[in-house]
Order: sequence, then structure tokens, then C-alpha cells
Amino acid sequence: MSLRQMEYFVTVVEEASFTRAAELLHVTQPALSHQIKALEKSVGGALLERLPRGVRLTPMGRAFLPHARLAVRSALQARRAARAASDAVGGELHIACVHSVAVGVLPEAFARWRRSHPGVRLILHEYASTEALEEALERGAADLAVGPPPKYWEGPVVRVGEEEIALVVAFDDPLAGRVSVRLEEFADHAWVRCAMEPVVEGQPFLDLVCGRAGFTPRTVVRTEHTSTAVRMAAAGVGVVAVPTHVVRGGVGEDCVVLSVEPSWKRDLTVFSRVELADAAAAFTELLRRSTPYGTARLSPVRPNADRECAAEVVR
Repeated sequence: MSLRQMEYFVTVVEEASFTRAAELLHVTQPALSHQIKALEKSVGGALLERLPRGVRLTPMGRAFLPHARLAVRSALQARRAARAASDAVGGELHIACVHSVAVGVLPEAFARWRRSHPGVRLILHEYASTEALEEALERGAADLAVGPPPKYWEGPVVRVGEEEIALVVAFDDPLAGRVSVRLEEFADHAWVRCAMEPVVEGQPFLDLVCGRAGFTPRTVVRTEHTSTAVRMAAAGVGVVAVPTHVVRGGVGEDCVVLSVEPSWKRDLTVFSRVELADAAAAFTELLRRSTPYGTARLSPVRPNADRECAAEVVR
């Protein structure tokens, strides 16, 4: 069994065709079929069922596929890491994050990286939820992830800063002139909710904190992305709870950001499947030194250095 055979197998499955897979792999169809048969012989059974129009996974093939995909992606990551370690031209660092982090945190960090590591290209992968982010990183879709502390993560987790969760309202909201507010003052407001809202103690964050404040939030709109929710709030649709860096980091200044008393904060972390080294470690350290969310005085990055970082949002 070879890595090339697994790559061929994964390509055939994804294309659902030997013909299209051979074209993508730049090999002849007989050569591709020969490699797949050799792979099946090594694992002890058929992985694919040949159909008149396409292919279908056998039960053995379904069990084999996720491991083959992971092996192929790990090999690609190894090559990228080796090239990125020496700042070689063509080196790549793949970074995964949730949308709010991509909008509010990473632009400044990416700009600084391009100035200091021009030979290493950054590839950004955005996801709609923390669950999707963790699942993608587990599959090997990126070299590292930036987001809230992951749950039940076995690899390195490093705290790089802190996010403050605040309320966003339109300029004409009765409470817009305040600097800080208490949550119970919004009991009669309409709310815009986002699919990226974290789950704390088994409940959506807003349901939990509003329940503690003595009311149930009246949801009028649900969005997929945080930036969309902010735009809705700016237009007067309802109030939204989001990390402050989303609003101050480029989505727009056409709304009012109100701090909540007592404050809501959550850790911002970098996590990976493997030890953070070379380009990945350098990017993590750069992110820790960014402002206003960074923690520049922390010690250098090391594997699992911040395993104790809190996953709970409410503090």
C-alpha cells in the first residue's frame, strides 16, 4: 500500500469516475485501474464497485476512505510545513477560523505576516461554526485553527488573546448614548441571532445569559454570519451580541457598541493536530503580539502551553 495508491483511490471516489480521475491525475486509465487493484489486494478486498456509469464504495471502501483522505492530506501538510519552515518560495500555511475571527482578527495579522515572511503564502479557510471548524481541522483541512477554545481537543492549544462580547445597536436605539449597559435593560428588545453563537452549559449563549437576567430573548432574525448580524443591528432590526473586534475590525462603524456589565469575555486560541513549529509557531506568536486582543507579554509558544485556557464564555 502506498500514498500514491491512496491518493488515486480518493480521487476516484471524489470524481465518481475512473475517466475523470485519470485526467486529473495525469495518468492513463489502465494505469489508474492497476493501482486501485493493487491497493485492494493489499487491504484484502474490494474497495470500489464498478458500475456502468461511475463507481460506488463497498462497505470496506467506506471504512477505508476517511483514513485514506487523512493520510493524503497529512502528506500535503508535511510538504507545506517543510517549505514554510525555510520560508521557501511556494511554502504555504493553511489557517482555519470562524467567520468573525476572519473579519475582525486576522487582516492585521496577515498584513504583518506578509511583510515578515513574504515567501510563505497564507491560505484562509472560513467556517460557519466552531463545530465545523474543529471537524475540518481534525480532517487535516488546515495546519492550524484560530477560534474559541476547542472542546475535547487532543492536540496543542495555545491562548493568544481574549475576545470581549458586546451588544451592537442602531444609532437611534434608546440606549445608544450609554457606554455600558446591564443585560436586563434589553428585556423588551428584539434580537438578531447568529448561527455562530456558542453553546455554554448545554444552551445557546444568549438564552443562558438572558435567562440569568430574568427574561427570554425575543428572536426576530437568525443569520449565518456574524457580519450579517451586525448589519442587521445597524439597520435597526434588533440588538446583537458579537465580539467587539468584528465591528471595530472592518465590518463597519455605522452602529453603536455597548459593553455589558458585568463584562462577557472568552479566550481566543490557536490549536492544531500536531506540534506548533516553524511557520505555524511563528504565526501563533505574531498573533499573540497583535492588538487590541493580543497578549504580547506571554511566554513563547510551546505545545499545550495553555491547556488550562477556559472554554466558557461567561466570566
